[in-house]
Amino acid sequence: MDTLERSLTPTALDAPLGRRAFAFTTLASGFALAVQPVSAATITTDANGLTAGEVSIPVADGNMPAYRAMPANKKNAPIILVIQEIFGVHEHIKDLCRRLAKAGYLAVAPELYARQGDVSKLSDIPQIMGVVNKVPDAQVMSDLDATAKWAAANGGNGAKMAVTGFCWGGRATWMYAAHNPQLKAAAPWYGPLVGEATPQKPTNPVDVAKNLKVPVLGMYAARDTGIPMESVEKMRDALRAAGNKDAEILVWAEAAHGFNADYRPSYSASAAPDAWARMLLFFKEHGVG
Repeated sequence: MDTLERSLTPTALDAPLGRRAFAFTTLASGFALAVQPVSAATITTDANGLTAGEVSIPVADGNMPAYRAMPANKKNAPIILVIQEIFGVHEHIKDLCRRLAKAGYLAVAPELYARQGDVSKLSDIPQIMGVVNKVPDAQVMSDLDATAKWAAANGGNGAKMAVTGFCWGGRATWMYAAHNPQLKAAAPWYGPLVGEATPQKPTNPVDVAKNLKVPVLGMYAARDTGIPMESVEKMRDALRAAGNKDAEILVWAEAAHGFNADYRPSYSASAAPDAWARMLLFFKEHGVG
């Protein structure tokens, strides 16, 4: 895990936010400023045969921007909610949505920081975390519920829905899997599992393991210095204590944090394709496909 992800552990957070105006209502283009220059290994997925682009999703207090990609001529497509990294819905997250759409899914990534600020234009780590740490779990759960409702009403099959997310979004994936038992499956990628309770994040994945009713396949890395194997074992213990036989955490020995982020040096050309294929198979095995 690099400096930016290590700073995910909050120290002093603001109190939960009430109703407020959106900081922005359209998505940024390209890659977030903090991740440039992008790696030569960056994967670019075209939109041929897809309906892809920005959409606006009604939420409790306004309209939230999101990126949606789906097969152009497919009705009632299974839905994948895609939860952003700490960099927001920048080009990499959009590309992941297009990859999922090429596999037959309606993939939609809501910009979950839209009320707090646009991190895509920030290069300073403390500034980025100043935005990220203001985002309450309750807001995230509500916005994902709204995104699920929107997707089901706009070409997706609400009875066949899964969620996946990366880093910050990996943690949110665990939390949403505990929040929404109507999901068919969840696939968190290297999201923090333990942490101190805060006003914005009163619980963590290890705390809600007992509430999981959704099959989960976690993708983690043995060389992730920010998410040590001790925390992975704590999560496995919590799942076993809850009698959960539908949740599994896979660990790639050669990989580090962010191993699916092909635009960054952390990308693993061996682990990432393997994990992606396992995720797609997992979704199909659990009725999302």
